[in-house]
Amino acid sequence: MYCISFFFRAGLLLLLLVHKYVDDTTLSEVLQPNSSNSNINDFMENLLNWADQNHMQLNTAKTKEMILGPLSRSHLPILSTPLGPIDRVSSFKLLGAYMETTLCWSLHVDNMIQKATKRLYYLKQLKRAGLPSNHLFHYYSTVIRPVLEYCVPAWHYALTKGQTEQLEAIQKRAIHIILNFSSGMPYILMLSAANLTTLSSRRQEISKTIFSPYYQTNFMLAPPPPRTKRTLSH
Repeated sequence: MYCISFFFRAGLLLLLLVHKYVDDTTLSEVLQPNSSNSNINDFMENLLNWADQNHMQLNTAKTKEMILGPLSRSHLPILSTPLGPIDRVSSFKLLGAYMETTLCWSLHVDNMIQKATKRLYYLKQLKRAGLPSNHLFHYYSTVIRPVLEYCVPAWHYALTKGQTEQLEAIQKRAIHIILNFSSGMPYILMLSAANLTTLSSRRQEISKTIFSPYYQTNFMLAPPPPRTKRTLSH
């Protein structure tokens, strides 16, 4: 997978107060393994022409290129434009999810844990302020847990055992904060006392909800041919 992220700054027509802004545009191309035949430059040229016709300009400082999959180990030429070269990166934040050339999700998981850990501080402050446990659990389920479940169908399948335990540890800490008597209890009993389920089981159900409309038990998809995808984003 070959990714480039494009960001545009608004253009202004003479005599007319016209402002245009484009955000999060992605171009992608699928390449066969070991293939050097690419049309990504043509895609980018078309995009640049469209931007020029609509009185916009590519912001190369915020434009990134990322190669995903086996091609990340190859030596594809660096992309460049009349406005400057395109930086090639090994990781990139796209719509709130951190993607990596290796197709692992370590950076995304680490970011989620860091963000959720900071919000546990506010849970402690609410506990000290005397909020009842039902309000505290509401805060956890609406403010902290969603951070740990953002974009779940994209990365749930790729979690390691260690990453799964790291995510569950955040929920354990939240229960400890809310229920003082839960200290030292086995996790399964803590979940029962809090009327919660494991984050792992929730991720599984969320993924099933998303993909079940496209799945039939009496229909099996043939395995796809090996290929590499090339993508442009802004």
